[in-house]
This record gives sequence, C-alpha cells and structure tokens, in this order.
Amino acid sequence: MGRRAGSAQQEGIFSDMVAATGSTEREGWSSRSAFILAAIGAAVGLGNVWRFPTLAGENGGGAFVLFYVACVFLLGLPLVISEIFLGRTGQDDAVGSIRKVAERSGASKNWSAFGVMGVVAAFLIVSFYSVVAGWVLYYVGVMGADFASAVLSGDPLRGALVGQSQEAIQGRMGDLFGNPGLLLAMHFAFMGVTLFIVARGIGSGIETAATILMPMFFVLLVGITIYGAFVGNMGDAVAFLFTPDWSKLDPPAMNTALGQALFSLSLGVAGLITYGSYIKGPAGLGPTSVTIAFADTGVALLAGLMIFPIVFAVGLDPAAGPTLVFQTLPFAFQTMPAGALIGLLFFLLILVAAVTSSISLLEVPTAWGIGEMGWSRLTSSLVFGGGAFLVGIACLLGYNVWSEVRPLGFWSLFAEKDILDTVDDFTGKIMLPLGAFFTAVFVGWRADRKLVQEMTGLSGFWLSTWRFLIAWLCPLAVGTILITGLFPQVLGS
Repeated sequence: MGRRAGSAQQEGIFSDMVAATGSTEREGWSSRSAFILAAIGAAVGLGNVWRFPTLAGENGGGAFVLFYVACVFLLGLPLVISEIFLGRTGQDDAVGSIRKVAERSGASKNWSAFGVMGVVAAFLIVSFYSVVAGWVLYYVGVMGADFASAVLSGDPLRGALVGQSQEAIQGRMGDLFGNPGLLLAMHFAFMGVTLFIVARGIGSGIETAATILMPMFFVLLVGITIYGAFVGNMGDAVAFLFTPDWSKLDPPAMNTALGQALFSLSLGVAGLITYGSYIKGPAGLGPTSVTIAFADTGVALLAGLMIFPIVFAVGLDPAAGPTLVFQTLPFAFQTMPAGALIGLLFFLLILVAAVTSSISLLEVPTAWGIGEMGWSRLTSSLVFGGGAFLVGIACLLGYNVWSEVRPLGFWSLFAEKDILDTVDDFTGKIMLPLGAFFTAVFVGWRADRKLVQEMTGLSGFWLSTWRFLIAWLCPLAVGTILITGLFPQVLGS
C-alpha cells in the first residue's frame, strides 16, 4: 500500500494518532456490527434529520414520502450493495478498489476514474458540510446556555428562550450569517473534531466514534419522538407524512425524492466503497446492506415524526423550507413543556448525526492519500482536512464578505447561487448522480459475474433481482436525475 508511519519524534496527541495507525497491515473493522454502525453513521446525517423533513414539507408530505421510500429500496439498496461490493473486493481506497475489480473482471483500469470523482465529491461536500454543522454547533451553544439559565433559575422544565420574541429568535440565523468570525470559529471547531477522529484511524477513531455516537443518536431520536407524541400533534403529523395526495407528486417532486434517496444514503461519493474496503473475512453483503437501508430510512421517517408533531402543535408551517430546523423549531420549543431541555437535546442529536457523516466523508480522500500517494494517515488527514477547512472558509464568507460572489455565474443553473450553494448544488446535481450512474453501469455490466456472486453472497431470485435493478433501473433513474438536474426545464421547474 506504500503506507508510511509517522515520525517517532512526533509528540502529544498527534503522535498517539500515528501510533494507532502506523501498522503496515491495512486497518479493518473489528466486527460486522462495527461496520454496520459506522456505515449507518455515514448514511445518517443532516440529510435525514434536516433535509428530509424539509423536502417532505415542501413537497406535500405523504405522496413524496412513499415515493422516496420506494426509491430507497429499488434504487438506493442496489447501489449500497454495489459500493460495498467494490470496497470489500478491492480492499483498497475507492480508486484502488475499483481498479482492482476492473482488473479481475478484464475491464479497463480507466473505470477507476469515477472513483476519483467520488473522492473529489466527498472532499468538496465535507468542506461545506462542516460549515452547516457549525450552525448546529452554534445552536447547541445557544440552547445549552438557555437550559443552564433555566436550571439556575430553578425552572429546568420551562420553555426555551423565554421572553424572546419570534422575530428575535428567527433573527439569530441572520445574525450568525453576518458574523464571519463566529462562523469561522464554529467551522474550525467542527472540522477539528472530524479531523481528530479520522486521524486516529479505523479502530481507535472511526469505529470508536460510531459505537459511542450511534447508540446515543438513536436514544435521543426515539426519546424526542416520544416527547413529541405526548406534547405535540402526532395525529396531524402522521396524516401529513403517510396520507398520500398523489396530485402533489409532480415530476419535480419525484426527481427530488430520487435525489434525496442518493443523498441520504451517501451514494456516489465513494464513502461506502471506502468503508467496505475495511471489511475483513466473509460478509453477507445483502443482509448488511438491507440493515443499512432500513436504518437510514427509519431515521428519516422518525425525524419527520419527531419534528412535525411539534410544528403542527404550535400552528407553524410544515413547508417552511430550510429555515424549519434553525428558525421555526427554536420558536416552537418556546411554547413546549421542557422546551429548554428538549431544544438542547434536539440540536445535540443533529450534531451527532453531522459528526458521523462528516468523518465518513473525510475518510474517503484520506484513504486515497494513504493508498494512492503513500502518505501516512496523519499526513493525509491533515492535508485533506486542512484543505476542506480552507474551502469551507470561502463558503462561509459567501454569506457576508463575499455575498456578491457567484463562482459559476456564467452558468445559468448556478447564476444566482452563492459560494456554498454552488458547491452544494454542483456536487448534488452533477457529481453524486454521475458517481452513482457509473457505479451502476460498471457493476451491472462490466464486473465479473462470478466475482459478484462470490463476494455479495447473493444467489437465485435475489441475485437476479439485484442484477436487473443495478443494470437497468438504476442507470435509467439516476440518468434521469442527472439530466433533469442539469436541465430543470425538462420538468417544467
């Protein structure tokens, strides 16, 4: 692999990281359950807890939700199996794994190019992802200070942000965007946590984080959902999420659901290829992939059942869009019993989800640096973590100092987009669909069939069904996402 351990003279915390990852033997997960927790953590992130409820609200609820679930299992699941197969077979970084599968299948090594694209996409996404997660970190601080004030006042079960007007609460977001120093501090803190975990390696870093954070995440998610069922309007929330109004499922909504299925499962960015490469020994990829898909979808649905009862209980708009989490809900917590505590726990929940996803994103280019460039884990994680931090600075300055900058202003699709939205849309509309498309075509048409059957453990009906979905349905559907994302006028949007 060309991996080099760090210098023995390095001191302090970073020398500990090198010691944890300096072995010439490639790292791996300690167990199947560790891999599943890490993979679920990679899939479960802001896309589930923030983006899915936002899109469900904007697209009318029930019909969108049901179509999204169908997309996850008909399109997302076959791609999950395919990405894990590539990593498990190649036992290398994303690019090296695809190249090795191509060699064993008698295909061109040039197929590894879509692995390069995945590495670049993961690097770009983690750069702005850290900025958005910094907003969450800021609200953890706001809600934490508010809950501390409630405890000190002798009323820990009071509502959140008592005495503040709705305008003041909702104005916090604008105040944050207008403060580049504060945005930078939050971005630095979050990226620092992500870099620390990735630099420690698979066993001491990523696996340990996953086995601690994911159970915490699920406890918080279920707990706040139960709270919402008792104090919120669960009946209206269930009706909104699961009663389909098919008239609202127009082509743009269907395209959005397709895209969300890819985004939510972290497909097209080589994350599952990279994580799959750390699997040692036999692994039934079918059951493992189903577990990941079910967990990811379950989190998205629970997030809706967590958020919308509270929204409906206080008469707020479920279609509030991206402001739903950062502006609408903080005001809703003001009127809820124990709102100060629940508000703090809610943003801690989102922060945990953000951390588990960000470490998977940073691990993709870090593994590439180790495998393809021969760098030590410490060097690679510092190079790509530091680089992503710098790109993130440009993204956050796009909300204030560089608010007039339009990086791709010459392209009508991005003409009105600021820096962060440009990076977000470019990766989401172009790079992720392209990565998923080439994954489907390569695995469905070029990968050796015997190799596929051997490594996935699929046979009979399940193998035939998966092969049909990955070879035919996935390229068609993902190609549609790509074309309509580049040419929205096709859908009349």
